[in-house]
Amino acid sequence: MCDILIATREATKEGVTLFAKNSDREPNEAQILELIPRMKHDEEKVRLTYVEFPQVKETYAVILSRPWWMWGAEMGVNEFEVAIGNTAVFTRVRVPERGITGMDMIRLALERTKSAREALDFMVSLVEQGLQGGNGSKSHKLYYFSSFIIADPKEAWVLETVGKEWAAKRIEGVYSISNALTIEKDWDIASEGVERLARKGSFNFARHFSEGFYTHFAHGRDRRALTLGKLKEREAEITLEYMMEILRSHSFEPYSPEKGSMRDICMHYGGLTRPSQTASSQVSELGKGIHWFTGTSNPCLSIFKPVSFEGGLPDLGKGPTDKYDPNTYWWRFEASHRKFLTNYRSHIDDFSREREELQAELIRRAREVKGTSEDLKALTEWAFREEEKLRERWERIVKPGKLPFLFGRSWRKVNGEAGLRIEDLR
Repeated sequence: MCDILIATREATKEGVTLFAKNSDREPNEAQILELIPRMKHDEEKVRLTYVEFPQVKETYAVILSRPWWMWGAEMGVNEFEVAIGNTAVFTRVRVPERGITGMDMIRLALERTKSAREALDFMVSLVEQGLQGGNGSKSHKLYYFSSFIIADPKEAWVLETVGKEWAAKRIEGVYSISNALTIEKDWDIASEGVERLARKGSFNFARHFSEGFYTHFAHGRDRRALTLGKLKEREAEITLEYMMEILRSHSFEPYSPEKGSMRDICMHYGGLTRPSQTASSQVSELGKGIHWFTGTSNPCLSIFKPVSFEGGLPDLGKGPTDKYDPNTYWWRFEASHRKFLTNYRSHIDDFSREREELQAELIRRAREVKGTSEDLKALTEWAFREEEKLRERWERIVKPGKLPFLFGRSWRKVNGEAGLRIEDLR
């Protein structure tokens, strides 16, 4: 499950478009943060997650956050500051067992297009050919189509897809999507099939295509109502910090993870009724050249670090899998987060104060950076070092506690599957 927020230039305090996403995945599904440079290609095909696709002569540089086992990405941005993210939507149309996943579509578009409209047109071409499909999960069957937000510094679009049909709306002001179709009768452009259905009478895109059971229990409409409401509260005054605050928010405060639900924006795994967890988060100030990624789970326990194409990424160690490995960046922080989870209420207030102090200092330094590749590289490396210091400090402070029975049993199972023993963390 995922949440994506957009505030276009007229809705933000600094007059820049802000794109934000929480990527919610299975709790052991590590996410890779990577910068792939512009590349030349001689090969005729590129292998996506499940299928091959024609390769182009040159692909553009991209910063991606992607599940460890996928070719495609949950979210990312390219060197032209096109940012794209997707959410799963559950519909009454059967999803092909093999095909190009919504995540593959994101990476393909980022690697090949220079504007939001160009990306939209490219992705629509894939949808109309019926190429979207494939299992969205590594460990079990999870088939869905996708809703996307596509943005650049000048414009933003929401694209919603069902089989070969689609509808798109240009966004002005604020918008958000979760795990439910949102476009009703107010699209700007749509597939011929949708336009044909609309000519027959009172047609509502979301109502016509939405499946009821999964859509209800994913609580996408509830989360969308929460995020959109928060955006509208600050419209014309929205800041980078406010977008981060929304991504870190829960459906109630003071928050306890064992009492959380699928209505939370910063989602914590909770067993059968809450099978997802926020695996990574992104906020991009489009037009400024700096993009903020956690690269770790649970943004309420994470720092958004500034990443740029000029400054690159520091060495994040081995690529992660679904097994615990302290030599991988994502899992090192994940182990600390799971230890913190066992005593969350005892420490979250003090931790949040330290998190906010470091986050504010990072943003201040990013505002002052001169923009040379050396300065940007130093900024990013400093951010990751300071984050590591914060993690080490709090891992020493937090002692493993005891979780409520059912909540604890769910986590013991997940930790066992990953080969992680919380009691061994010191």
